[in-house]
Amino acid sequence: MEESSQLKLSPGIYGEALNISTNDTNVNYSAKAEEKEGNLVFQTTLAVTLSLLTLATALANAFVIATIYQSRKLHTPANFLIASLAVTDLLVSILVMPVSALYTVSRTWTLGQIVCDIWLSSDITCCTASILHLCVIALDRYWAITDAVEYAKKRTPARAAGMIAIAWIIAISISVPPLFWRQVKAEEVTSCYVNTDHIFYTIYSTFGAFYIPTLLLIALYGRIYVEARTRILKQSPKKTGKRLTSAHLITNSPGSVASTTSLNYRTQENSSSDTGSPVNLNQVKVTVSDALLEKKRISAARERKATKTLGIILGVYIICWLPFFILTLLVPICATCTFYPELFDFFTWLGYLNSLINPIIYTMSNEDFKQAFQKLIRFRCCR
Repeated sequence: MEESSQLKLSPGIYGEALNISTNDTNVNYSAKAEEKEGNLVFQTTLAVTLSLLTLATALANAFVIATIYQSRKLHTPANFLIASLAVTDLLVSILVMPVSALYTVSRTWTLGQIVCDIWLSSDITCCTASILHLCVIALDRYWAITDAVEYAKKRTPARAAGMIAIAWIIAISISVPPLFWRQVKAEEVTSCYVNTDHIFYTIYSTFGAFYIPTLLLIALYGRIYVEARTRILKQSPKKTGKRLTSAHLITNSPGSVASTTSLNYRTQENSSSDTGSPVNLNQVKVTVSDALLEKKRISAARERKATKTLGIILGVYIICWLPFFILTLLVPICATCTFYPELFDFFTWLGYLNSLINPIIYTMSNEDFKQAFQKLIRFRCCR
């Protein structure tokens, strides 16, 4: 009886243990399924966001190129530099950003070593060329302001082409060195990144691509601002300008405002004073203005707009690229530091964002560009 009772109890114990094990397995499967579903939603959202950024960058720069190409009024050396910047940023959106989006979303490299080498070289070359184009544009504006008469003779399309060529040569010289020590691996490639073991190259590339151009940009735009402000302050406030007088007739006006001079006169429709015809009261409103004060007001408005534009250009550029290059310089130097791949990806795409903002800043701050852009949009819509 005891044995039979023990045999009856044993299956119950095993069954309870089996139920507990089954429940734990179900919980684990459920947690993994939820985690997988959450990752899928995040990857989908990330892929859509990066794709939209890539498409917007390509379209914005393509419209800038088309606007300059179709508007003869914009065929100037200064605008050729802006067009070259748009071409460079367009290359970033075509050669670099789509592959980077795939790599960022999948978190693994599946395109092989050769594509990896081409992509890294294109990334370094195009992004560096984009930054150097900002320096070229700033240098052109600096010469145009500080030496307007002489530089107007030298400001030719050939000179602009030479400045563009120098920017690309420097960018290529920064991207080429890693190709010499990069070797094809026998095993399958699962990651693609610039080798940071060569600390001297890291210093050379970061300073050549960002830190030196940034110092140059700050110095140039600082000098442009000082020079523009000095020119306005040189105009003596005691000097009177030409008086401009405008007058127009107002019939049956109750009177003029305090800032205008009014001359009242009576006219009679009938030459005879005995007819008792009505008398019309007319006014001549004479407005007097100072040409020099008006000129100062326009100059001050332009100074404020130029200062605002320079601040936006420098501010956006530094915000977009400074975090990436600080992190890039810290990786080979700080061996004990922990760097999260997600943070590196975020800073990388923040730098790419500058290629989208560049065409907006450099075109929306120019009235000729705005008008030509609006004409192009209307033309496309009509067609």
